[in-house]
Amino acid sequence: MMKKNIVRLLFVLVLLASFYLISTVLSVKSSHGIDQKEGMYWQPHNSIDAVMMGTSHIHCDVNTGLLWEEYGIASYDYSGAEQPLWMTYFYLKELYKYQNPEVIILDLYAPARFKEDYQYTWISENIYGMRFSLNKLEMLSVSVEASRLFDYFPSFMVYHSRYDDLKAEDFDNFFWNSGQMEVFKGYTPYLEQKPQLRPQVTEKRSDGLTAKSLKYLMKIINYTKKRDTKLILMVAPYIVTDEDMRTYNQIAEIAAEHHITFINFNDYYNEMELDFQKDFNDESHLNYQGSCKFSRLLGKILSEDLMLPDRTGQEGYESWEEGAKLIREYVSRQQP
Repeated sequence: MMKKNIVRLLFVLVLLASFYLISTVLSVKSSHGIDQKEGMYWQPHNSIDAVMMGTSHIHCDVNTGLLWEEYGIASYDYSGAEQPLWMTYFYLKELYKYQNPEVIILDLYAPARFKEDYQYTWISENIYGMRFSLNKLEMLSVSVEASRLFDYFPSFMVYHSRYDDLKAEDFDNFFWNSGQMEVFKGYTPYLEQKPQLRPQVTEKRSDGLTAKSLKYLMKIINYTKKRDTKLILMVAPYIVTDEDMRTYNQIAEIAAEHHITFINFNDYYNEMELDFQKDFNDESHLNYQGSCKFSRLLGKILSEDLMLPDRTGQEGYESWEEGAKLIREYVSRQQP
């Protein structure tokens, strides 16, 4: 009987190990949100002081390497392309299982630009990479119509047929690569250079939030208060429109009512010395050069106004140094 039990146990262990290896290789990887979620799980426990959340305006515009090199700020871009606020709320709950940051910086582009109650265009980037849990199921319940749930869940059933798409990097995400995974802090630099016209906005109305976005913005506000975490609501610089401003004006009123900091960085073009001929990858995202200018101003606010600690040289923060180095090397290789 003892021998039979040992054989059964070994069989179960081999089965679990095989499933882990196969699912890790076949899982979808993407720097538009999936990698940002997956990377968060590899960060040292309770090591991140500033977590940036929201859309691709976060992981394309907030240069975590520069925040480290110039301010010693241990930050992480925990975001996904076109992420609606209801998904951000469940991201926030997932985050606090592993981290207890001093400040959350929330980008608000999505509620200004996208108004549907179910937003499918980039939804996969905001689902895959999050570990299975009750929290993930709750996120799916408010993000996906019941008739489409099995288009995204369970994740393995969606990506199990990726055999023909596998690349070398699909074999780098195992637990024994934890050191390599840890250095990724979410930032994804863009390197194109596309001139833009500097926006001129005059909109004064403040009625742009949908009922669903308003509901989850308030949930985020209340949740961060409960966790005693400083919340900063912000808009990263892009080619903003008058229609977008209807939402930002309303958010500014809500922030004032609840004594929360709100910063629309589109009001700080001159302070950033943003060059509309050179600093944009497209009308919605800064390129690497623009992200450095924006991140430098954001870092000054976090360092001087919020007095986040300078972690330079501290034990346990070596991965931020390595991550910043890898960003510099990547940009250097890509630029002529």
